[in-house]
Amino acid sequence: MTRTFLIDTDTASDDAVALIMALRAPDVDVKAITIVSGNVSVDKGTRNALYTLELCGANVPVYRGADRPLLREPANAEWFHGIDGLGDQNYPPPEGRPETTHAVDAIIETILANPGIVVVTLGPLTNLALAVSRAPEIVPLVSRCVVMGGAACTVGNTTPAAEFNIWYDPEAARIVFLSGLPVEMVGWELCRFDAVINPDNIAHVRSLNTTLADFVIDCNARAMQAAFEQSREIGIALPDPVAMAVALDPTICTRSSKHAVDVETQSELTRGMTVVDQLGVSGDSRNGRLWKPVIERSNVTVCWEINVPRWKEMLYDALV
Repeated sequence: MTRTFLIDTDTASDDAVALIMALRAPDVDVKAITIVSGNVSVDKGTRNALYTLELCGANVPVYRGADRPLLREPANAEWFHGIDGLGDQNYPPPEGRPETTHAVDAIIETILANPGIVVVTLGPLTNLALAVSRAPEIVPLVSRCVVMGGAACTVGNTTPAAEFNIWYDPEAARIVFLSGLPVEMVGWELCRFDAVINPDNIAHVRSLNTTLADFVIDCNARAMQAAFEQSREIGIALPDPVAMAVALDPTICTRSSKHAVDVETQSELTRGMTVVDQLGVSGDSRNGRLWKPVIERSNVTVCWEINVPRWKEMLYDALV
């Protein structure tokens, strides 16, 4: 049975890999790709999505969206992904062009036309926050909302407390997390350690000897270097493809649980922190005098662990 997807992305090197996985999945019909400012500007993200589509020989409408966070100045991550977002490999400009409809309108229209759709977000949540604020009636029509973002009770990759997508637009993330959407949070930590595409894995991808396989390694060359500078891990960390793997096959997530999750928007020290009530103390009367929680219900399914060999096999399968 074919599943319908809507993918919202700030297309840089790891986003492009995630797009390939979705576009190559035989049982998935990607209805729309919407672009948001994040890793790179919205214009660069749009170009990169169109280029990735052409590599896959796919025909999916691309919609340009928010060019800045809701309340803050843009702070792109070109230092990590390269000036063009694809590792500065001098790829030619795509022949395709984006649609004229704004991404927020496209999100609303696509969800209304496809009840039960799976929404996958690979970047900051600005577009989706605007969509659910403008048209809350779309919320119950989404079967799953898989969010690559956050860091569940662990360190961040942009600050000690926060992952980039949530940090970039914490106000938008908070709107989405509290919107009633069936959010599944796939944090950046799940792409680390054993889940990193290590040198042996890279050699295997190269051995596939396909255009897509070479693209995946080449466009992530700068990201691989940046990751080593940041964490001293050797290999390519791919948070967006890990989230896409969970979207494509929920059994990739081998341990999950539902919790009250909120996003910090006030503190510069912990801006963008995904505060997971792991022990269920929200609303605990014993703590009532110390902390009055904003939410007292479990609103987010947190993925804690993934099947690493299976995630890597899914990546390889998409590249042949």
